[in-house]
Amino acid sequence: MTVDVAKLLGAAIAIAVGAIGPGLAIGLIGSKAVEALGRNPEAESSIRTTMILAAAFAESVAIFALVIALILKFT
Repeated sequence: MTVDVAKLLGAAIAIAVGAIGPGLAIGLIGSKAVEALGRNPEAESSIRTTMILAAAFAESVAIFALVIALILKFT
């Protein structure tokens, strides 16, 4: 295995593992938000705000994984 192959393999693993967690987290955030809206529709604005904030934090993990994968690939 050459160094270039190891870099590409490392980048692929970094983005694959880094995308699984946020994908699952955003799915759970959405499902729990819909469940909360079903139980308490009057709290829609606060639930929506909290859901968007939590999804943004979960998505930042995927962005960090993308940055790490690009660093591995191009260095």
